[in-house]
Amino acid sequence: MKALEKLMQSIKPKEDAKFPLAYWVWDGMYTFMFVPGHVTHKGTHVRDAIDLKRTMFTVIIALIPALLFGMWNVGNQHYIALGQEAELMDKFIFGLIKVLPLVVVSYGVGLGIEFIFAAINRHPIQEGFLVSGMLIPLTMPVEVPLWMLAVATAFAVVIGKEVFGGTGMNILNPALTARAFLFFAYPTKMSGTTVWVDTTTDQGQQVVDSFTGATALGDLATTTGSAVGVNTDVMGMFADGGVYSMFNSFMGWIPGSVGETSVVACLIGAAILLITGIGSWRIMASMTVGGLVMGYIFNAFAVNDFMTISPVHQLLLGGFMFGMVFMATDPVSAAQTNMGKIIYGFFAGFFAIMIRVFNPAYPEGVMMAILFMNVMAPMIDHYVVQANINKRLKRVKVAA
Repeated sequence: MKALEKLMQSIKPKEDAKFPLAYWVWDGMYTFMFVPGHVTHKGTHVRDAIDLKRTMFTVIIALIPALLFGMWNVGNQHYIALGQEAELMDKFIFGLIKVLPLVVVSYGVGLGIEFIFAAINRHPIQEGFLVSGMLIPLTMPVEVPLWMLAVATAFAVVIGKEVFGGTGMNILNPALTARAFLFFAYPTKMSGTTVWVDTTTDQGQQVVDSFTGATALGDLATTTGSAVGVNTDVMGMFADGGVYSMFNSFMGWIPGSVGETSVVACLIGAAILLITGIGSWRIMASMTVGGLVMGYIFNAFAVNDFMTISPVHQLLLGGFMFGMVFMATDPVSAAQTNMGKIIYGFFAGFFAIMIRVFNPAYPEGVMMAILFMNVMAPMIDHYVVQANINKRLKRVKVAA
């Protein structure tokens, strides 16, 4: 590492040179690999063993289980669609070939825009996109066209983040902003039965008649217009031994976005975030409670088959767990106060289950629920702080 540090120092550009972007690119790479040599000169500062780069890097480590499983599952669903058997590595390699371009495009476009803004504004390269660049492809269907992913990433970085002042100033989660943009701009590429599973044969043909690659929530959405018990074929897939059984949903052996299907992978990521103190246990716990409460309310009425799904099963489906662990806990767009985090998380889970059941047009309600709560987070914090101020003022009056 000493040799590498000497090499980095030897190629260090001048900050006031003709091309300032070269310095900030170097600075971003150097401070990512080594502790920066910057020192403070005035004012009060808090010293800590972790900075923003290390925080973002820890989140990326937490995302690795979801990424690796997503690659395997892409290959697994592909061979299931073709009706063929394949070894574990064959499935993983196929998924790697399909998913890696998504990651490369996401980081290439996002970081390219970050570099441009750094050069224009003459500030260090911000680290916020290190996580967003990984989250964006993990929230996408495997069949999303690369050019659409590039447009969505550019939209998320420019409109979702930079216009608000860059990293730390955005009010919406950038990764969810990218997904929402594609969902409304190109709905046929973000929903339906043809985008979740690669059904291309070795000869380049598409398997259409013999396979339907719907997600669990997509199939459940078809049951909302009928009375309980009518859609026995669909509901059978959610029973024990079915394609979308609770066990399969927990393990992630079902179609869906690249990184969202495996609850196990999400829980591993949650453990890493909680142990390192980066993720908020209040948001995760309250969002779980909110989802369960809404699920039990639906069970109590059960006017269609969708409402009869077990509340625990509801939490295992779609992107609920992925959104809860990696999206709702975003320290920038989430609530900041302790009580605010509990309120924020509860309603994010509550609305997520509500939206997916009440509106079949949005079977994945987690995206809409978290974005809505991102907007509500400042107001929640305001009233929490105001309530604390009023409580203290009452104490002062009583003491007087």
